[in-house]
Amino acid sequence: MDVILAASECDPVAEIICVPANVNELFELPFIGGVNRTMLLMGLAALIAVALLWFGLRRRPLVPTKFEAAIEGIVLYIRDEVALGIIGPKDGIRFFPYLLALFMFILIGNLFEIAPAINFPITSRIGLPAFLALLTWVIFVFMGFKRQGAAYVGHILWPPGVPTGLKPLVGIIEFVSTFLVRPFSLAVRLFANLVAGHVMLTLLLVSGYVFVSSVGDIGAKALVGVGWFALGLGIYVFELLVAVLQAYIFTLLSAVYIQTSVHPEH
Repeated sequence: MDVILAASECDPVAEIICVPANVNELFELPFIGGVNRTMLLMGLAALIAVALLWFGLRRRPLVPTKFEAAIEGIVLYIRDEVALGIIGPKDGIRFFPYLLALFMFILIGNLFEIAPAINFPITSRIGLPAFLALLTWVIFVFMGFKRQGAAYVGHILWPPGVPTGLKPLVGIIEFVSTFLVRPFSLAVRLFANLVAGHVMLTLLLVSGYVFVSSVGDIGAKALVGVGWFALGLGIYVFELLVAVLQAYIFTLLSAVYIQTSVHPEH
């Protein structure tokens, strides 16, 4: 069995795979100084989100088109079921724009994974999920102190309704969960799901293509690639569901965390 090595310099005769001196070369755009592929796609995702909401809601006709009905359905669901339904009528409407923007941006960023000629979900780079999770964390911690003052931490460390003997243990668990675990779990959940799907989809489709395109060299063994490619198409449909579900879960948990800060009695 031949051994394929990686080196910093190419050697086509020895079949050595080249390793770039800087991994950022895989993402940088040489024609735009300082801008990489992820940054460009982030801006594109934001523009697409704004365009969808603008063109979907600007007319508000009595009989909307299918596109307008779809956008209106998304907006009404995030407003009624997520913002108002979880946070409450009074405070939910204040956070509705943030939750809607969060959902639309993450959804479009996730869908880049299955978009032709892109095939790269921006949420598979940990920096973006971490930033969005930190933003949600700042909002619900700020609202907790704003509404409850020092009692916000007091209720976490000494939770009411818990037997006195268990309060120290439960308080420590709640403190770590609220201030450390929540932003970490929000970021990692989104990041890990998109990375796993992206890697699996890429491996299946690329390996299928490599096998099929090598039919002249390997003969009937190339049929293995047809199976890989078919499985990849199945994963492709599955990743569409994952993209929508992960955007919804991130938005839903953000609403839940905000709700626990503005309505501690719940």
